Amino acid sequence: MPAARTVRTLLAVGLVAGITVAALAAPAAAAPPAEPSHAATQQALDATVAEGVPGAVAQARDGKARWVGTAGERKGSDRFRVGSITKTFTATVLLQLQAEGRLDLDDPVEKWLPGVVRGHGHDGRKITVRQLLNHTSGIYSYTEDPAFQEKVFGSGFLQHRYDTWTPKQLVAVATAHEPDFAPGSSWNYSNTNFVLAGMVVEKVTGRPYGKAIENRIVKPLKLRATSAPGTDSRMPEPNSRAYSKLSNETGGPTYDVTELNPSIAGAAGEMVSDANDLQTFYRALLKGRLLPAAEMKEMTSTVQVSPDLPGVGYGLGLMRQKLSCGKEVWGHGGGIHGSHSEAQATRDGERSLAANLNADWTGDTQKLIEAEFCGTAPAKR
Repeated sequence: MPAARTVRTLLAVGLVAGITVAALAAPAAAAPPAEPSHAATQQALDATVAEGVPGAVAQARDGKARWVGTAGERKGSDRFRVGSITKTFTATVLLQLQAEGRLDLDDPVEKWLPGVVRGHGHDGRKITVRQLLNHTSGIYSYTEDPAFQEKVFGSGFLQHRYDTWTPKQLVAVATAHEPDFAPGSSWNYSNTNFVLAGMVVEKVTGRPYGKAIENRIVKPLKLRATSAPGTDSRMPEPNSRAYSKLSNETGGPTYDVTELNPSIAGAAGEMVSDANDLQTFYRALLKGRLLPAAEMKEMTSTVQVSPDLPGVGYGLGLMRQKLSCGKEVWGHGGGIHGSHSEAQATRDGERSLAANLNADWTGDTQKLIEAEFCGTAPAKR
């Protein structure tokens, strides 16, 4: 993972393609709204493959109408690792538990995970569950640890791709560093937050967080391609292969990274899904089918991500962004080895997009979002 922080660290659990701050920042003078065009989205898919991504897939819905687009070596039904899109599922479960009176998001993390968040200035007694979900806890992200990066995302991956990491091990990597800031005083994306959130779900329910997602979201919505695989390194069919350079460079060899033990991500990014299921989930969420109105209001109450990104806010496992045409979309992105995904929808849940690129060193999913919701085709080179 590059040392420089870009917006991709807002969306990913590991290595993802280079979305820059400029890509998400609202322009000084917004362009006039344009009618969304699936033709523009298909052009963006084709351009992505032309830039070196082996394959790209996108699905969009407008009301009941559905469109499927592919480019390169992809099928519209492909399943893929969704990375940090997992975070919205995890947050939804915690909000459901609050609605049932089984926890309060303003509980200190220490109440549910005594002694877990300690070390080098980290203190779970001063951090709330809510601060985990909106990334204001200040907890260091374990995916920023240089040794972890080399072992898991760098050259060490080939040797360690099947290793199992427990949530406590991942948290220990984080708490070996000092916090980024005092709880509640700033914002910084940390994958450790959602590993801890998954641990809270397990403590409250007495079952693995993935089982809670299955029972509360996957089964009720009949998401047939969606799962939390735990430590299972295999990818369910149908899928296309996932590719990585295992470095910060675009040159060098390309590796097939389809199989990996997703415990490196846990509740922060381990899930598998497809474009159809992701749209079903976000549309149901934004239409109020999964959460009561009070919890939905909490989920969509955002904090400022950065002064450089006035059009971007982060709620509870859910991101809001304003596009170049002035339209607003809600959702999340996610990256993990060889996979870069997006799932976005309008606030009313009527128009949606889900997409995946099967590479992590090139490609820009933001172009797909702009194309679908604003009808903006990528500039020709």
